[in-house]
Amino acid sequence: MTVNVVSPVPDLNLRGSSAGAALRLSGVTRSFGAHDVLRGIDLEIASGQFVAIVGRSGCGKSTLLRLLAGLDEPTAGDIAVDGAAKGWGKRVRLMFQEPRLLPWQRIAANVEVGLSHMPPNRERRGLARESLRQVGLAERGGGWPSVLSGGQKQRVALARALVSNPAVLALDEPLGALDALTRIEMQALIEQVWLERGFTALVVTHDVSEAVTLADRILLLDAGRVAMDVAVDLPRPRRHGDPRAAAIEGRILERLLAR
Repeated sequence: MTVNVVSPVPDLNLRGSSAGAALRLSGVTRSFGAHDVLRGIDLEIASGQFVAIVGRSGCGKSTLLRLLAGLDEPTAGDIAVDGAAKGWGKRVRLMFQEPRLLPWQRIAANVEVGLSHMPPNRERRGLARESLRQVGLAERGGGWPSVLSGGQKQRVALARALVSNPAVLALDEPLGALDALTRIEMQALIEQVWLERGFTALVVTHDVSEAVTLADRILLLDAGRVAMDVAVDLPRPRRHGDPRAAAIEGRILERLLAR
């Protein structure tokens, strides 16, 4: 199996010093019974890098993301965040495909769920308001989730994930249920907050075009292993229809569809 070696991390100086964490996986395997979903993965992700994970259904994408988010543990191998093998779970936040908002809580209170380690006070409320402002919902904090559109609910979910200022943000197909235009808007928003905050971003997506739009680097998983590791060294913001992006997408799709 051919593996394309990734080129050096693209220059991220437009964000200043990165607040993101570096990740290292050494021989990581995750098994469920006799089935190895991930098989001896060795991987390094640089601080502040934006990595997309693509592949067929069942290839181990979400399993890898859950391991990197600290929601699961490998059957074998080690994961380290900034060199630490333990105690890094609080530095990572996960955003799901569904917003998972609490309907009995107002919008700002839903964002404050991401600060459950803090007592309810003025500082916590202020952080929630600022996080809502950053996702374009500054005036909606007093409302109820039921009045929001699907895209707005995902903005609230993003604000909740960001409010604790994570070093790593993991996104598990967060835009899969959105219509095409809203999806493009959300891609731009995620890119914007990543550029501003400098966290390390990991996104699982079935959409290779989305991966090329957002990521510095794309990992293609196949049968529990990294089959391709592709750098996306294109200027930002990326234009839909750019032939250079289309060429990268074509390479990945060719490998993805090969049987």
